[in-house]
Amino acid sequence: MVVITISSVGYGERSDASPEVQVLTMAVILLGMTSAAYVGGGLIQMVLEGELARVLQRRRTSRGIEELNQHVVVCGFGRIGQILVADLHQRGQQFVVIDSDPDKFEDAESRQYLFLNGDATEDAVLLEAGIKRAKTLVSVLPSDAANVFITLTARNLNPQLSIIARAEHRTTEKKLLQAGANKVVLPAVIGARQVERLITRPSTADLVEQDYQLDEVTVVERGKLAGTTVEATEAKRRHRLLIVAVKQGDGTMMFNPDAAYTFQVGDTAIVMGHAEDIARFRSEVAA
Repeated sequence: MVVITISSVGYGERSDASPEVQVLTMAVILLGMTSAAYVGGGLIQMVLEGELARVLQRRRTSRGIEELNQHVVVCGFGRIGQILVADLHQRGQQFVVIDSDPDKFEDAESRQYLFLNGDATEDAVLLEAGIKRAKTLVSVLPSDAANVFITLTARNLNPQLSIIARAEHRTTEKKLLQAGANKVVLPAVIGARQVERLITRPSTADLVEQDYQLDEVTVVERGKLAGTTVEATEAKRRHRLLIVAVKQGDGTMMFNPDAAYTFQVGDTAIVMGHAEDIARFRSEVAA
């Protein structure tokens, strides 16, 4: 009767069964209660752990974004967005990804990206991504209308922001520039030009495919490039690099600078070579 009462099976029942059958019944009741408690507890734990994990992840993301400065905000985690952030991550560039598709959260989390699940056209989402402290916003959504709206919203929130936007149609390019984009990228045009290069200039295309890269090295005040001539850098002899051009501090682009040209603080040297050679050259002159 104690077991029947505690288990809430009932109190009014009295059994005329043998003691052995009553013991078996008690065991079934206790085993059933234990099983029910275990299953119910497991379900509650799954719900609570999932919710707790989401809260903790959101808090970690917010804390990580608050620590960023001069970072990149990438709107869209589709095919182009995934390739873009992978390259940014490889180069050590800080960034935040925004996408409204919740299914992409796990993919971004597995790669340890700072990811916000929301609509990038909303002011609150861009502010949460630290848009006012960012140096660049990239909008690579497949919708031209969304990219235009994001560009307009971001420009209003941060007038100093550099904005790069994707466009699927040439007619959208003008709208994006009017909305405040600094640069517009048309993937279809880039792809078509690459195909044309493979047809009409195959040797040039082969050169690009052989891991030769164009990169830039900024001349800083305490770096070794400041006050050094192109010849003195020994870029070709020691690093197997070609200094293609120099972008001066006032924005003037100087192609194929003379060996006697002296680098000034604020200049940007545009070099061509293998990625590892460029990285070694940058680390040496930045010391």
